[in-house]
Formats: sequence, C-alpha cells, structure tokens
Amino acid sequence: MNRSLHSARYLQIVFFTTVIFTCLALAQNPEVQQRVAAVKQSAAMNKQALSHYTWQEQQTVSIKGDVKKQESFQVQMGPDGKPQKTPLDPQAATDSGRKHGLKHKVVEKKTEEYKDYAQEMADLARSYVQPDPQRLQEAFQQGNVAIASGGAPNEVQLVIKNYVKPGDSMTLRFDQARKAIQSMQIQSYLEKPSDAVNISAQLSQLPDGTNHVANMEVNGQSKQLTVAVRNSNYQKM
Repeated sequence: MNRSLHSARYLQIVFFTTVIFTCLALAQNPEVQQRVAAVKQSAAMNKQALSHYTWQEQQTVSIKGDVKKQESFQVQMGPDGKPQKTPLDPQAATDSGRKHGLKHKVVEKKTEEYKDYAQEMADLARSYVQPDPQRLQEAFQQGNVAIASGGAPNEVQLVIKNYVKPGDSMTLRFDQARKAIQSMQIQSYLEKPSDAVNISAQLSQLPDGTNHVANMEVNGQSKQLTVAVRNSNYQKM
C-alpha cells in the first residue's frame, strides 16, 4: 500500500516538474516561440492550399554525377496528406524494359540496385520539406530550436535539431513579410548516421501565395547517389 502511494507521489512530482520546466522554457524563449508559431501556421495553411493543386514533378537519379534515370509524374496530395504520383510516360518505361543486350542488362541491374535506396532518400526528404506543425512544436518544447544570426532583412533562420531522427539538423529560412519558407538545408541519415543524407530545397510562391518546393536535391553520401526533383506547372483542381 505504502509502495503504491510513494509511486503515485513520484509520478505526480515527475509530471509537475515536466510542466514547470516546459513553462519556463516557453517563458525564457518568447522570440523563438513567436517564430516557431509563425512557421507552424504557415505550414498548416500551406498544406491545406496544396491539396487543391495538381502539378508535374521531374525526378532525376544520378550516380557519381552520371544520370541513370529520369522520370516525370503528375502529382496531387492524397487524403492522407502524402503526394500521389502518376507516371506521365508509362509507355516509355514499358518499352525500356523490352530492350535486350548484355550492356543494357548490366545497366538495368545496376539501376535496380539503387532504386530502393533512391526511394528511401526521397521519402526521407519529404518528411522534412513538408514541415509538420506538431513536430515543430515538440522540437520547441524540447529546446531543440534556435535562431541563427545573419540573413536578409525580414528573414529569420531557424535551426532545428532532432526533428525527425536523433542527431539530425534542419535550417529553415523564413520570410516574415511573405510568411513563407524560402529554403531548407537538412543533414540527416537513413538507417544509421554513417549513411548520411544531405537535402537542399528551394521554395517558391504561386500567385495566390501558396508555397511549394520548386527544386530539391537529395545526396546520399555513402553511395554517391543524387536525386534531383523539379516541380512545375501547378494547376488548381
């Protein structure tokens, strides 16, 4: 009975201590809190706005600078908030699979070896370049958000640590006047830190103010593989 009482009191102490430290962190970082709130609001509104658009994506996969594959897709956001892609030239993919010859088979095998790796990189990149308001709030509450010095007028740079994975880092350039993210620089990894992935994204605004990733480059260091993405031709549905 006494042990249960002590355990309950201990849990209460832990709970209230956590609340107190969280409140102190919020009170001690009003500027960071304000900037994070602006980015969260922008990300939430932008995600909703993009759900009403369809656009074209060109994806280029290169190994050691040598282009191995280039594909184009029609894209729109699905009900789960994730992009749904339809190949724009499925016939070309079918025709390429009918080619014969030893050289072609060697190239095809090499391409397939890196296909899953490239897809993992692209999926990882999307978890960063579509900022999640809840994750941003959690990072702030855990003291993992800081304001970096420098930048253009009306611009703030937020450096966020441990956002998706332990030890990762994401730097956002946010235009306070336009209320939009301008660019993102991310250092992350796949299964382990030695399998480093660097991500660079440039964002643009549509006429109605909707923000989107215009260009993105994802570099897998261990395999010297690069996935370059270019988005264009945004149309309202």
